Amino acid sequence: MDIINLADAKAHLSELVDRVEAGDSIDIARRGKPVARLTAVAKPRKPIDLALLRSLTATMPPQTRTATDLVRSMRDGDRY
Repeated sequence: MDIINLADAKAHLSELVDRVEAGDSIDIARRGKPVARLTAVAKPRKPIDLALLRSLTATMPPQTRTATDLVRSMRDGDRY
């Protein structure tokens, strides 16, 4: 997180917004003391289409081995 004084923030607001949009968080200071913070707005989540999810999972083949066996084979295999 960067701290930028108010005058620089005014002069470079577009650049700061681009940085915040990319994931940075920026504090704005007045006379050396932080007074505001620029952060990205949380994007709304899309609702889940339950009918589509059910149709997708209905077409998937059932698992032949247990989760324990799957994790054990992944751990003992070449994955790690």
